[in-house]
Amino acid sequence: MKVRLIIMLKQGVLDPQGKAINHALHNLSFEEVQDVRVGRVIDLEVTETSSEKAKARATEMAQQLLANGVIEDFQVEVLT
Repeated sequence: MKVRLIIMLKQGVLDPQGKAINHALHNLSFEEVQDVRVGRVIDLEVTETSSEKAKARATEMAQQLLANGVIEDFQVEVLT
């Protein structure tokens, strides 16, 4: 089963990489872009067969290791 973690900086946390991309897009005449936030995606292949259990375990992984709870939010998607 596949599980996807989407990890993003919390609102209000400075995102210098996003600001740099936003600035570069404006320099390339993409003026319609108002803001850019950069995050990361982690895809996990797990042996769990229950979607609920797979999501719970991925949540534990994110809380303990993969996401910094002080500055990042995350969401878990079960892809099966």
